[in-house]
Amino acid sequence: MKKLILAEKPSVAKNIADATDAVRKNGYFEGKEYVITWAFGHLLQLYDAKDYDPEMKSWKMDKFPYIPGEFHYKLKADGKNKDKPDNGVVRQMEIIKRLAQRSDVSGIISATDDDREGQIIADEIFSYLNPGKPVERILLNEWTVNEVKRGLAHLKPNEEMQSLQDAGFGRQIADWLIGINLTSVATLKCRNGKDSRLLNIGRVLMPTLKIIYDRDKEIADFQVTKYYKLKGIFETDAKEKFEGTYYIGKKEKFDSPQELEEIKQKIEGHQAEITEKKVSVKKEYPPYLFNLSSLQGFITSKYKGWTSDKVLKTAQDLYEKKLITYPRTASVVLDESLVEKAKKVLEIHQAFCPFAGQIHFHTSKRVFDSKKVESHSAIIPTYMVPKSLKEGEKIVYEAVRNRFLAQFMPVAEAEDTVLTLKIKGEELPGYFLARGKIQREPGWKLIEGIDAKEVMLPPVKKGDLVLLLQAEVNEVERKPPKPHTEKTLLKVMETCGRKYEEKDDQEMMMAILSGFSIGTPATRADTIKKLKDAGYVKARGKSLTCTDLGKKLVETFPARELFDLEYTGRLEKTLSDIEKKKHTKEEFLDFVEKFVTASVQKIKEDQNFGQSGAVMHSEPAGKCPECGADVMETEKAFGCSRWREGCTFTIWKNDYFIRSLGKKVTYEMVKILLEHGKVGFRGCVSKKGNKFSAYFFYEKDKNTGKYRWRLEFID
Repeated sequence: MKKLILAEKPSVAKNIADATDAVRKNGYFEGKEYVITWAFGHLLQLYDAKDYDPEMKSWKMDKFPYIPGEFHYKLKADGKNKDKPDNGVVRQMEIIKRLAQRSDVSGIISATDDDREGQIIADEIFSYLNPGKPVERILLNEWTVNEVKRGLAHLKPNEEMQSLQDAGFGRQIADWLIGINLTSVATLKCRNGKDSRLLNIGRVLMPTLKIIYDRDKEIADFQVTKYYKLKGIFETDAKEKFEGTYYIGKKEKFDSPQELEEIKQKIEGHQAEITEKKVSVKKEYPPYLFNLSSLQGFITSKYKGWTSDKVLKTAQDLYEKKLITYPRTASVVLDESLVEKAKKVLEIHQAFCPFAGQIHFHTSKRVFDSKKVESHSAIIPTYMVPKSLKEGEKIVYEAVRNRFLAQFMPVAEAEDTVLTLKIKGEELPGYFLARGKIQREPGWKLIEGIDAKEVMLPPVKKGDLVLLLQAEVNEVERKPPKPHTEKTLLKVMETCGRKYEEKDDQEMMMAILSGFSIGTPATRADTIKKLKDAGYVKARGKSLTCTDLGKKLVETFPARELFDLEYTGRLEKTLSDIEKKKHTKEEFLDFVEKFVTASVQKIKEDQNFGQSGAVMHSEPAGKCPECGADVMETEKAFGCSRWREGCTFTIWKNDYFIRSLGKKVTYEMVKILLEHGKVGFRGCVSKKGNKFSAYFFYEKDKNTGKYRWRLEFID
């Protein structure tokens, strides 16, 4: 008898096949002991509202809130035609069903990712097919041959994963309830017969938008203020120069320059005595191992053109190629059970490191600490060494590998020197401080490629006299905070807006692992992408800022709880607590249903939300093809801003031709059209009711001089 193994993706199925000597068949692998097949992520999806009730096909305000008595699943819909299942999904489900029903298959092994989503990807399929055979679970952190063999030897009954399953299904249903109901009602309220834009409302989307909004507002409200510093240039007898800053007590920043100017006039050309010299050696430990958020932040801040979504996809590819461990983790340390494994991995990789002689294995709590690991350890390389990598893969892989090697290199050491100087001949309330720093031991910084910033001080001692050559009062403007980047946004999402200083690393780690966060490591990148796609957020370089639509939504949306980081953090923590059996799925969903019902009512009753122009874009949709001026959105159209000067370029929102094909003229559509000269649409409907895909062009007729639509079919 054999067992059927269900992997999450074909690439993972291939890894398992390699470890079990299985050979490729049509849609599966087969060996002596195992038959191995795969999903493509989620093969099933929750019913749409219209699947429960055909009347829900047309959105009407009085039909919401809509809460099904029970939830059902269907095959994942086709990307072009949402009314029919994806053909590839249909074929793969048939293969899985046929293999599960084979008489020589005695049981099934779930080999999807060891997290909420991985758990329900497989459990959805088992529930849908009801194979009637025992299901076991393989739990792995990497897909190397050794780990696969070890995992198959230590299977768990799938029933033991019930709490993880409950958390996964609870998350899925909660997001459906919030998304379907609040998106529908908000869109209907704002449409008001004029604006056809879909307003995407989500449990994780809204608080993330609020984080960006708050930072934008902080920048806009910032009042420029100035402060002043007194700098002195000192010279030794040996003509060596160094710089010092004037202090009174611990204060170096002064609101007025007058006092400092008076001091400056008194002291230039005077001698100063070194009254104190303090030398200390500070240890600089390497940053913790990467979790997904810190890896995304590191890559997106260091390299141009990278988004957190791209980092996740690249890390996932490396994981499926057996080169790194599971990437969707919140942990920054390793479980203590991995000590021997990590030691072997280190021995392999240090052989390829130019600093191999400085690498020494140890079991510090900064690296191995089971108390700070939840489900998955930090990301590290596996024992497999890549022969070749794509450029993007190389960037992410080397970051992970170098961060791992850095943990076992010497601690960096810097010598800090602080000189205290008193001006001779003048009774002053303050003193000068001069600071120097020398990198005595670069240690782990060598492998991370960090150049030390050194400030050299001359070899002076306490009691020495030096000359104050020059004094200068410097004016400094207090700068506003910087816009969020993906790196800073991910950190706020990870800690649910709570601020932790570097010295609070331990507290921060425990807060993250408690589940008190916005989203999960696996979903945060997608959340940022959705904010951009929805038109709520725009990227300028690495900076993220709210669009007018995003601002209006934050300012007017009635269900304010969704913008509350504390509220959303508790929702996410409840899901984490379901995994730990501290709460039940039923309790969580009961709470969500009450929230949805109350929120729908608030939106319906709010008199300000959804007023005409509430979600109108004030930013240009693009450049006019006639004169090059900005094309602006109005209530009824997109038109050239130089219309008073005679430019007549206009794209009407209620354009009959576009409406006749089942589509709408939106800001996003016009923006793409003006930028690229064409815009693609799927799911267009002909007069005969046939669906098709096409590129739309808005071109000037040479004979009439008027603009008209032209389309080209997409095969």
